[in-house]
Amino acid sequence: MTHRNRNRKEMHMISQTLQKARDFEAQYAPYVPQEERPEFHVTGGIGWINDPNGFSVYKGEYHLFHQYYPYKAVWGPMHWGHLKTRDFIRWERLPVALAPDMPYDKDGCFSGSAIEMPDGRQLLMYTGVREERQEDGSMKPFQTQCLAVGDGVDYEKLDANPVLTAADLPKGGSTEDFRDPKMWREGDCYYAVVGNRPADGSGSILLFRSDDAFHWTYQGRVASNHRQYGMMWECPDYFKLDGKDVLMVSPQEMSPMGLEFHAGNGTVCMIGQENEKKHLIRENVHAIDYGIDFYAPQTLMALDGRRIMIAWLQNWDTARSHPVTDRICGQMTLPRELSIRDGRLIQRPVRELDNYHGEKISYKNVPLSTETFLTGIRGRTIDMTVNVRPANGSVMYHAFKMNLAKDGEHVTTIRFKPGQAIVRVDRSRCGYRFDIVHVREFPVYSRHGCIKLRVVMDKHSLELFVNDGEQAASFVMYTPVSADVISFEAEGELLMDVDKYDLVFDKEDEE
Repeated sequence: MTHRNRNRKEMHMISQTLQKARDFEAQYAPYVPQEERPEFHVTGGIGWINDPNGFSVYKGEYHLFHQYYPYKAVWGPMHWGHLKTRDFIRWERLPVALAPDMPYDKDGCFSGSAIEMPDGRQLLMYTGVREERQEDGSMKPFQTQCLAVGDGVDYEKLDANPVLTAADLPKGGSTEDFRDPKMWREGDCYYAVVGNRPADGSGSILLFRSDDAFHWTYQGRVASNHRQYGMMWECPDYFKLDGKDVLMVSPQEMSPMGLEFHAGNGTVCMIGQENEKKHLIRENVHAIDYGIDFYAPQTLMALDGRRIMIAWLQNWDTARSHPVTDRICGQMTLPRELSIRDGRLIQRPVRELDNYHGEKISYKNVPLSTETFLTGIRGRTIDMTVNVRPANGSVMYHAFKMNLAKDGEHVTTIRFKPGQAIVRVDRSRCGYRFDIVHVREFPVYSRHGCIKLRVVMDKHSLELFVNDGEQAASFVMYTPVSADVISFEAEGELLMDVDKYDLVFDKEDEE
């Protein structure tokens, strides 16, 4: 990643607050130790990041903004960081795009989206937050939707902001929980979905329409929660995929539902068909990611027609548990290609990752019954696929286990039990020094004890893709990078194939 400086023709766009953030990042980001940065996952220049914002195409390139507080590695008044890419793997860092510098967003520029306008400008839509002191002394937040236009680097907030306020909400809609607009163009019209908390205290997704992307009117609800899947629904995304309509939301205060949904902040995918009022008639509902660290996914339609998703590779319940000495906190997932198979969302790493594969190390039909180490199978920046099956078709093994990021003190373990068809990921010994959740179990579709596990690791992250993306699970690790041993174990007898690539990047392109 590089920081590009350029002369600004329209300096009136840049407030003192925004310029301060840009200057701070330019001055201090180069001193963040490279070992704290992932090799190919997006992170901030310095400080804190969370939700991806404005994941979109602009002038033939892919832009990604994100929630950003550059001054400390903790959540603070939200800015928008900014990057772009041509292949979803190498990212160029651009100057900070938005800062909380107006009365209507003085306490934060929260999440939102971006589109390219017919006149060549880039339009950003985001949630502006202001807090006001109440008679009892408490502070109450007010959230509105705002617009900014620019050239891909500099952005000017509209004089007409905010463009959606309490006056645009349906009866009972909360002004404290009205956020995260995702807009798109459909023919000659523009649409946006926004999360809101209705009178029952749970969540709903509101739909707005515009003829010009600047003046918006309320159309109705795409979906309502009624306390079924958590409470407030954040960060909605609504799109068509393989003949279906797909709504993604990130619920707060989820209650556990078996192994499908875990307690806390989660993610939900709803697949179905919208009716003539654009209300989604659900056919299937399931988790998007089964790991611990995944939130606020956002998608774009790539230039070649693929639907690509990226998310915050972290979770509110665990985000404050990072080492206090780190200069940065937060990263994004590897972008993933989406499709639908058998009514479920399928996720695979973007195919561009293959362009960074180093030498292939491959093993076929490895008999496994005790802990086994294979020559050349180790590393912390890798793309590895493991296929497991019974050694004897009539005798089922009891369990398979893969140990990653291992040394004498640390290890992160992936275990599969074919009898239960459950994958368990345990990062209890991955370097965290806090008493937080470290284990996830989730159901998979195993066919006669056969399973395919693809592991993508990037220093301090692990992304697992099961059976060509039927399930995905994302985890942060703080294991020292020197812990790079990988081993395999079995209870019973099985056969295993392993294909492993180190991921290789040109060092001159890094920050």
